[in-house]
Amino acid sequence: MAAPDQRRRLLLQAMLATAAPLLAPAAALAQAARDQAGSALAAWQPGWLDIHHIATGRGNATLAILPDGTSLLIDAGASANGIDTSVPTRPDGSRRAGVWIGRYVRRQLRGGGLSSLDYALATHLHPDHVGDVDAASPQAADGGYKLTGMMDVAALVDIGTLLDRGFPDYDYPSVLQAPFADNYRAFIKARLAAGKRVEQFRAGSVSQIAARGHRPAALPFEVRNVAANGKVWSGQGERMIDLFPPLATLPAADRPSENSCSTAIRIGYGKFSYFSGGDLTSYTEDGALPWRDVLGPAARAAGRASVATADHHGMFDGLNADVVRSLRPRAWVIQAWHLAHPDMLQMERMLSERLYAGPRDIFATDLMRENYLTIERLAKRMRSREGHVVVRVPPGGERFYIAVTDHRGETDQVKLMAGPYDA
Repeated sequence: MAAPDQRRRLLLQAMLATAAPLLAPAAALAQAARDQAGSALAAWQPGWLDIHHIATGRGNATLAILPDGTSLLIDAGASANGIDTSVPTRPDGSRRAGVWIGRYVRRQLRGGGLSSLDYALATHLHPDHVGDVDAASPQAADGGYKLTGMMDVAALVDIGTLLDRGFPDYDYPSVLQAPFADNYRAFIKARLAAGKRVEQFRAGSVSQIAARGHRPAALPFEVRNVAANGKVWSGQGERMIDLFPPLATLPAADRPSENSCSTAIRIGYGKFSYFSGGDLTSYTEDGALPWRDVLGPAARAAGRASVATADHHGMFDGLNADVVRSLRPRAWVIQAWHLAHPDMLQMERMLSERLYAGPRDIFATDLMRENYLTIERLAKRMRSREGHVVVRVPPGGERFYIAVTDHRGETDQVKLMAGPYDA
């Protein structure tokens, strides 16, 4: 009789060969058994959807390996905040955060037999999403910019297409004047000079982030561009709704912020769906500027999610009640690393069964002790408070589970297994 590991491999191969639209509960459990607490995270397999929320303590970074091997990196943050207000760089301070992200991405891709990133998306131009610069940031060898965040990743892993909300002019709603923004634009200029692809993220599109077909997939999947620059998918075709009033009608202080211009996406695979919106917020200055609630319309357009991120790191201006009602996820992921991540009211909303019924689990990438002590009553109800949060969806998208792995080294050791959950 074949050994258990061999039987599991044969089972997965059989499902992929027949492009099974459903995965029976027993098979899902057998496949999930590849990942066990104390063991290294198993490599991505064709037909699976993996979403890695990478915990570096310096900002957002999410790697999605889609069922056919198409890969997408969402952000590569490298904040220069001090450890008085933020957690130390993870795994440690021996390398820049962007280098740790690049190494993580390269390791996960190689484990699945893949060699490069098909897409990278910068949700907006803030240091904790694209990388900060200071006097210690080294100069890149191939252009007049410094290595940090997304630039560090690009130096380690080839990126097929880079997407952001501002290309090509980076002047909406105005040109952001800051060293990190200047550095990112210099990186884009060098990338174009080298003949590499850069595109503006197109809100409403379901074809811009397209399947590359590297491996067989059990079912079709889609990546929907939900929002960018205040334009939100209408829910029909690729038509958009423009939320922002004409800029000329607004005082300078009321113009859209970098956060409110963030991009948002929805990944769908069978019954499974995932929503993430960068630093989109729903705060309207207590009703004075209703159009500043971009996260609410984006969440309504995306609809219910199996897994959702608590956008803007779960800060005070992120989720309002309508966002939570619209998304209703079985699992929330908070990309936390700062004293303000998450806010107590945000936690109340994520946990509230008045907003939606049923169980839900909350995972944070790195909750500071000071924040934990402030919101301890609620933080105790989190499923996990630190580590890489890896969502794994078996072929067919009927179910998913979540592995939390150690972020204090590069062994990808599983600390916690949660699920399987119904999608």
